Formats: sequence, C-alpha cells, structure tokens
Amino acid sequence: MDFDQILEEIGEFGRYQKTNYLLICLPVMFAAANSLSYVFTAGSPAYRCLIPQCDDPIAPQLQTHWLANATPGTFDKHGHFTPQNCYRYKAIGDNIFNESHANECPMDAFDHNIRERCNAWVYDDEERTIVQEWELTCKENAWKLAFVGTMHFAGLVVGTAISGYLADRFGRKNIFILCSVFMAITGIAQGLAWDYNSFLIFAFLNAVGTSGVYPLAFIIGVEMVGPSMREMSSIVLNYFYAVGEAFVGVIAWLLQDWQLLQCALSVPPLFFIVYYWFVPESVRWLIARNEREKAGVIIKRAAAVNKRELSLALLASFKTENCVPPPVTPTKSGTTRATYNCLDLEKFNGNGREGSNEIWKAVCEIFKSKTLLLRYAIMMYIWAINAVVFYGLSLNSTNLSGNKYLNFVLVCLIEIPGYTLAWISLRKFGRRCALSGSLFLCAVTCVAGGYITKGSTGAIVTLFLIGKLGITSSFAVIYTYTAEMMPTLIRSGGVGVMSTFARFGAMLAPFVPLLGTYYEALPLLLFGAASLSAGILGLFLPETFRKKLPDTVAEAKQLDKDKTNKKPSSATVVFDEPAAVSINNDVDGTTSSDEMQPRSAPRHADK
Repeated sequence: MDFDQILEEIGEFGRYQKTNYLLICLPVMFAAANSLSYVFTAGSPAYRCLIPQCDDPIAPQLQTHWLANATPGTFDKHGHFTPQNCYRYKAIGDNIFNESHANECPMDAFDHNIRERCNAWVYDDEERTIVQEWELTCKENAWKLAFVGTMHFAGLVVGTAISGYLADRFGRKNIFILCSVFMAITGIAQGLAWDYNSFLIFAFLNAVGTSGVYPLAFIIGVEMVGPSMREMSSIVLNYFYAVGEAFVGVIAWLLQDWQLLQCALSVPPLFFIVYYWFVPESVRWLIARNEREKAGVIIKRAAAVNKRELSLALLASFKTENCVPPPVTPTKSGTTRATYNCLDLEKFNGNGREGSNEIWKAVCEIFKSKTLLLRYAIMMYIWAINAVVFYGLSLNSTNLSGNKYLNFVLVCLIEIPGYTLAWISLRKFGRRCALSGSLFLCAVTCVAGGYITKGSTGAIVTLFLIGKLGITSSFAVIYTYTAEMMPTLIRSGGVGVMSTFARFGAMLAPFVPLLGTYYEALPLLLFGAASLSAGILGLFLPETFRKKLPDTVAEAKQLDKDKTNKKPSSATVVFDEPAAVSINNDVDGTTSSDEMQPRSAPRHADK
C-alpha cells in the first residue's frame, strides 16, 4: 500500500496533522531568528571619538552642537553633521575639560590641518553590541564583525551534514529535538561569551544546531500531510521562517542590547524538549527501518484524533507477525531483491536504493559529458549568486537610510510574497523563465537602488524590497529546477552538492556590505551585476516544466531536445513545488537537501 493511500484513510490534513504542523513551526521560527541574530549582536552602533577637552568625563553625549569643531566629518543636505568614527582634530596646547569648553568647544582650540587617531570613543547609549563590549571599532576591526557571519555559515555547512547523518541513524524526531535544544544552549552561551573568540566559537556551534531544525521540521510536518495539501503546507512553513527572521528585528528594536537579545531568542527553545512526548517520529523513517508496529501506533493515533476508521487490510499490514518475507531471489546484477506481502518498502523509500556502483557510474558518465558539465557548472554559479545576494541583502538592510530595525523587518517579511511569486511563476511560466525573470527583477531594482542612493528614503527602500522579493523567488525556484535536471540516481545528492556549494558562497555575503565604506552604492551595484549575469546564464539551461524527470544520465542529456508534454507526468507534478523536492529527497533515507533559503540558510539556505 502506498503511503499517500494511508494518508487518504487517516485524513489528508485533519486535527492531528494541524496540531503537529503548528508544533514543528514554532522551532522553525526560533531557528530563523537565531540564524540572523548576529546582524544585531555583531552590528556596529553609532560612535565617535572621545574629545577629552570638551566631552563630559562622566556622561559624554554622542551628538553635540560642537562636533564639527573637533572632528572631521560630513554634512548632509539637511545640515546634519556626521563625524568620522576614528579620527579627531589635534588639540592645540594641553586643553583639558572645563565648563566653557563643554558649552562651546571652540574651533580655534583645534588644528584642522592635523588629524589624529582616537584611543577612546563615545557610543550611542541606546544600543549595545559586541562592538562596545570588546572595542571592535574602526576599519581594522570591521572584518571581525563580518567574520561572525562567515562562522555562522561555516557552522551551517558542518551542521547540515552531521544532522542529516544522525537523523538517518537515530530518527528524525530525536535529532530535531536535539538540534533545537543544542541551538538554545549555544545561543545562551553566545550571550554569556567572555571575549570575541569565545563568541565566535559559540556562534559556530549555534549554527550547527540551527542547521538541522528546518529540514527535519519539514520532513516531520509535511510528510504526514496528504498530496493535495502538501504544497500549501510546504509554503506556509517558509512563511513561518520569514516571520522568525523578522522577529529578530522586532526584539532587537525593543531590547537594543546584544546579550538580552541573544537570551530572548535562545531561552524559549529550551522548552522544545517536551516535544519528545508530543511530536511523533517520522513514519517513513520507521517503516524504512522495518519498525512497522511503531509506525502503526502513530497511524492509529492519527486516525483516532481525526475521527477516521482504518481498513482491516491497513491494520493488518502494521503487524510484524503478518509480514513474512518471501524467499530471496538472486538478480542478474548479483544483488538480491525481496517483496513483502504487507507494506511495499520500496514505495516508502521513493525509488529504492541503488547500489553505490551504479551511483558512481552515473557520476563518471556526467564527468564525461561536456553538455552536463557545462549545465551543472552554470547551476552551481547561479546557486552561489543566489546565496550571496539573498543573505547580502538581508545584512545590508541595516545600512539603509531610515530606521534600520524597520528596514530589516520589511526585508524579511518580503520573503513571504517572494515565495508566493515563485509558486505562481513555476506553474505559469515554467522553470527557466521563472528563474531568470526573478534574477532580472532583482538585478534591475538593485542597480536602480544603487544609483539613487542620494534620493528619497522611501524610493530606496522600495527598490531594495523588490530586489529581495526577486532573489527570494529565484532561490525558491532553483531547488525545483535543479532536482528536475538531475538523473534519479543522484538527484538527492546533486541537490545537496549544489546547496552546500551555495553555503560556501554565502560565507562571502557578510563582507559585501563592507564595500559600502569605499563607495556607498557598490554593494547594491555588485548584487545587481551578479544577479544579471546569473539570469543571463539561466537562459541557456533547458526547460524542464511538464517534462518527464530524467531517470538516467542519457535522459538528462536529452532534456534540451525533448518536447514538452501536453500534460505533466505524475513525476513532474511531484516537483511542481520547490518544497516537494525535500520530501522526495529525504524519504529514501538519504540526507535532506536543505531548506529553500539559507536558513541558512538556509535562509534558508539556510534556509
């Protein structure tokens, strides 16, 4: 009996599934929040040089009317003066603080021809980050703040591999809970870090825990949903992820203290340990391990909660004593194959497990094909660009004019219509147009936003948001598109390789906003140029919409030559939605491909 037939008997999205789905969405929100907390914990607050001759030694103020007399800086069109962070004018004589200087701090007290570096600073007293904690000021320390993000993405790469292996061995539910609690503990440890190096270590470990939450939540939550509701449930899970990202901005806005923020995002996930008694194990995983009685208990409980009756045939299929394996028959390949008279395990395992020799044979055939090598090289480039631009825009949002917290929240929430746009585009325009079109949308708006950096705040933020919407849609499409171009034998591994490569690309994203210190528009122009190049290359890929999924390397080569079917095959329908890729990649016991955005990310990519 096919697993989707079982779902029809217990109800495709009854009370049991709705309850479990909501439960697994909560850790996803906190995983998203932890994945972007470093944007504010390692953010750079406003600060300037301390002027001993003029500043109050007890309570110096960041903004004073005499700053232009004592420090170099710039005036905006409204006459507001912004001082340089790390330089001041050389004082004439040995002036020391006095009341007259505090009120006036005259220009003639400083030599404006000589600038000198500061060794003490005045910070914005409304915001506290690790910059004040360990004096990570000026350009020579900017890389240290960006490197926190790089360590996060490195943790995602390591954590994805570890959590996937452990989930296959010890169960989806157990590792899902372990990742959630480990994320909480290391997140709290981040808030208690005693120096920069310890903060980096805990940021890495926190990402290791975060990386396993989304993909395992996806498997546990979506696999128990019937086929007609699966697209909806996969999309909504990503909505929760976007809300979790925006939640970081809201809490950071309210608390404005890096330690309080880290604790606020990390303490609640500790309580997810109670999920051990409430959230069920993956039924597909139990069946793959031949633990049919445990799977039967979950199915019966689901039917009872949904007030549905199970057929006698289904009830009998979950009894171990009724599952007697038939004689093993040798095959031509030298392997053996058996068919059970109760549950067809191969149906639960997707397409079944192929021997490692067959997989390596397929890999070797790909390396011998110039067509496939070029095609997959283009895909890897597009994956990397998606990751860099997606996360780079999120990080760069706090550098926009206006309220940085509000900007960040809006940039995260725009992912919701971005995922919706991908869903619609995949069905209406096909894979190639959906991918390139999304990238072109991002490119145009990023370049336009870069050229009007001196324009109105509303116009800049609007273009920035449209750019994030475009790259979100592209990131969602790329999962489906990649899976549909891969031969069946290496489909799961192929998507996993692409996703991992994208995470390595994402390690560069935290450093891109630093280019704005040399030329303000450079980050957006770079994002736009990269998206444009990826969009153009995407036009050279074959269309896969309404085409049969390639089972062999030879069929994969012919994708650009095969004509589109009038009606999508059943295999194609499975991949009509990006999130469906993960469910099909994981049910065979292999590592999940990863989230649609590096929650890492991923988002998400993260995701």
